[in-house]
Amino acid sequence: MSENIEDLKAQLAAAEAAAKVAEAEAARAKAEALRLQLEAKGSSAAEAPAATAEAETQQAEAARATADTLRTQVEAAEAAPAPEAPAAEAPAAQAAPTSSPAPSGELSAFATQIQGAYSWEVPAVTIGTLIDNGARVPGVSAKMPLPMFNRHLLVAGATGTGKTRTLQLLAEGLSANGSSVLLCDVKGDLTGLAEAGTSSEKLLSRTAANGQDWASASFPIELLSLGGADSQFPGVPVRAQISDFGPILLARALSLNTTQEQALQLIFAWADGQGLELIDLPDLRAVISFLASDEGKDELATIGGVSKATAGVILRALTALESQGGGQFFGAPGFDTADLMRMDSTGRGIISLLGVGDISTRPALVSAVIMFLLANLFSTLPEVGDVERPKLVFFFDEAHLLFADATKEFERQVVQTVRLIRSKGVGVVFVTQTPKDIPSDVLAQLGSRIQHGLRASTPDDFKKLKATVQTFPKTSLELDEVLTTLGTGEAVVTVLDPKGNPTPVTPVGIWAPASVMGPASADTVARINQSSVIMGRYRDAVNPDSAEEKLERRTAEAQAAREEAIAQEEAAKEAERAQKEAEKEAERAAKEAEKAAAKEEAARQKEMEKLRRQVEKQQEKEEAARQRAAERRTRQVENVLGSVLRTAGREITRSIFGTRKR
Repeated sequence: MSENIEDLKAQLAAAEAAAKVAEAEAARAKAEALRLQLEAKGSSAAEAPAATAEAETQQAEAARATADTLRTQVEAAEAAPAPEAPAAEAPAAQAAPTSSPAPSGELSAFATQIQGAYSWEVPAVTIGTLIDNGARVPGVSAKMPLPMFNRHLLVAGATGTGKTRTLQLLAEGLSANGSSVLLCDVKGDLTGLAEAGTSSEKLLSRTAANGQDWASASFPIELLSLGGADSQFPGVPVRAQISDFGPILLARALSLNTTQEQALQLIFAWADGQGLELIDLPDLRAVISFLASDEGKDELATIGGVSKATAGVILRALTALESQGGGQFFGAPGFDTADLMRMDSTGRGIISLLGVGDISTRPALVSAVIMFLLANLFSTLPEVGDVERPKLVFFFDEAHLLFADATKEFERQVVQTVRLIRSKGVGVVFVTQTPKDIPSDVLAQLGSRIQHGLRASTPDDFKKLKATVQTFPKTSLELDEVLTTLGTGEAVVTVLDPKGNPTPVTPVGIWAPASVMGPASADTVARINQSSVIMGRYRDAVNPDSAEEKLERRTAEAQAAREEAIAQEEAAKEAERAQKEAEKEAERAAKEAEKAAAKEEAARQKEMEKLRRQVEKQQEKEEAARQRAAERRTRQVENVLGSVLRTAGREITRSIFGTRKR
């Protein structure tokens, strides 16, 4: 055995793993023997299994003794003073069991280079064990410094190469070191983080080959659910208010083109200027419908650049988004991203799993939602600069969906956010199939790489392979060959060391996660939700007074005002008609009165004339009577006078003539 302490530790780890395998096998054999004994009720049929169990037990004891011997040697080597010069290589000690072969005491030049490249003393998450010339080299491993998670990471590889388990391993390491994690759980098989893993012969064989001192463990998780389509698991509802989401991300979720995106920005600006809060999709629909209506056409003309046709396209896109579950995501209360950064009572970071349902049916919405959460963190967190460990690491699974058919403005915002958010203590891990899926401006911000195997079966695959190789630092490895021959659970790694320099390209066997590699049981999921400290805050949706209600009131008030104006106009018209009618009636009455007066005057005049004539007649009669009376008097006088005269004349005559009688 080599006197190199690291080699001794590696051999000890391999021996410990082999002992665990042997002990597990012995326990299994004993259980099998007991079962057969119960079935055979003590017959000789159980003697063979019992003998096998005894042999397995002895083998386990031997493996454990080997491990104890190696532990003693390691402790002695660590306690011994360091030699002034390199000591000569000692004879090899007892070899580890064949199920977990121990590495050679002498490292190759490449292994020595890798060992030196990862020899820094800062907290780190171990990724895997070096694979050198097809063999794993326990004791030589690639790891990711915690401070460098803020410089972001790319995890790539073909389907089925083990990316999900790599994410699980990284999440466990981050949580154990006190960093919070947000994982987009596309398949629903990461809830197993909440349950401690169970050992098996296959698992222990793998960990022994890696020199991994594996121990099962569970981790604190929070289940989040993106509303709408059936999620992989129930969880705390994640909602966002439309106004907080913003027009650019919403345009991404609606799959709008650049012109429509700009129109949506104008609509948001108008609503903001009018004091119309956009909380949910009905609010936005109400605003757009108002602007496209006859009542709002004047307002639509004031904001410019938004035609009724464009408004119609956006309204149809909103309907499609609702069918994808957007109606459940957009609303209140909005999710506070500060709830993503929490620790449990032991100081481990909370791992938040976001269930997104069938991402293939709504990729634009899911990618926009995840980008919204990241952008919200960027806008709310204070500047902290470089930190010893990230506050939060954000895992973008299926990252290629984030950029598919994205507008230039959306890509610009993604690049800006990824570039600047590291100063807020947040790291981003993009997970996709090939680096070619990520825009070059974004890829340039990802300082570390974990590249799982690639398949090169078509000319296009070869182009992608060549492009992937070009994204790695220069290396003596035939990287195109290495990438196409990596097995499941193997990857090529290069990370930024604590000084920010890239480590050599390192093929590794990925370490096994400590938790269950698969979905958790329904009971565990129910327990997580029942014990959630934030479920009560977000469980029930609320519908505050916002744009829809305000526009309804405005429309009702406008309708009432129109009706009142119409009523006033009708009243004015009626009053005018009444006035005209009254004037006509007055005129008619005046004419009638005039006619009546004229008639009355005529009658009066006639009567007066009649009376006058009567008076005249009376006067004439009276005059005639007077005349007749005068005439009679005259005649009488004349008669009298005549008589007198006659008498006088006779008297005179008589007197004269003496004829008067005496």
